[in-house]
Amino acid sequence: MIAGIGTDIVDVHRIETKISTNAYFKEHVYSATEIAYCDKQKKPGIHYAARWAVKEAYLKAYGVKFIGNHRLHEIETLNNEDGKPHVNLLGKAREEFIEKKYESIHVSISHTDTHAIAYVIIETTEI
Repeated sequence: MIAGIGTDIVDVHRIETKISTNAYFKEHVYSATEIAYCDKQKKPGIHYAARWAVKEAYLKAYGVKFIGNHRLHEIETLNNEDGKPHVNLLGKAREEFIEKKYESIHVSISHTDTHAIAYVIIETTEI
């Protein structure tokens, strides 16, 4: 059963500007694994923007109305060996997900040089 659906679209330049003007931004928003992955890419800003979109889409699917107090670095986007993205929750985000008896998270990401978009679906077996 679908518990929530979220989507977000991000301007890549907006994220690149945040990264270049705020030294703390990356560590506040992204996990160490995400930073390592994005910094290795040919165009890191696109990948940072895509992961930002996943975080926002996840929070919308989860049902959060205000993002400010959430630890965004606990909502981590990883890729499997085939490159397929998946969400890995850490810390309190993981605990809250389990408390709600949610079962799985599905994610799809797409991007161009200027925009990144993500869709997230959260499923549960609870009615």
